Amino acid sequence: MKPSEFLSEEEKKKIIHAIEEAEKNTSGEIRLHIEKDCKADVLDCAAYIFEKLKMHKTKLRNGVLFYLALENRKFAILGDAGINKVVPDNFWEDVKETVLEHFREGNYADGLVKGILMAGEKLKEHFPYQQDDINELSNDISFGDKMEKKS
Repeated sequence: MKPSEFLSEEEKKKIIHAIEEAEKNTSGEIRLHIEKDCKADVLDCAAYIFEKLKMHKTKLRNGVLFYLALENRKFAILGDAGINKVVPDNFWEDVKETVLEHFREGNYADGLVKGILMAGEKLKEHFPYQQDDINELSNDISFGDKMEKKS
């Protein structure tokens, strides 16, 4: 199965809506990337995609990537330097565990929605919405079958 076929159209809309909701009250940026497999350490794969999506280019370095590799069943959440400086040490691990609880029950979209909203709450706390805020990154889900692979 191609990564772009993993979620139904309804699930994709639900997740994009969660990203939009989470970003409504913050200057932070949240993305979801799904790919077929990750042959390296999951955080290395996520960091590569983070850069490929130019998430490190946000003004306040407050981007958050939810990364999922289907075949290897690998999942990671990667926050940029700005957000990582202010969240508690175990924050991303707690969000990840919440998402994985849903995954274990087969509720992938619900788990991602819950995690995205949790990340949005923390972003809102530390990076409140600014009057002149612009959406720096797309809210669309990116998929490994639609991106160039690293050589």
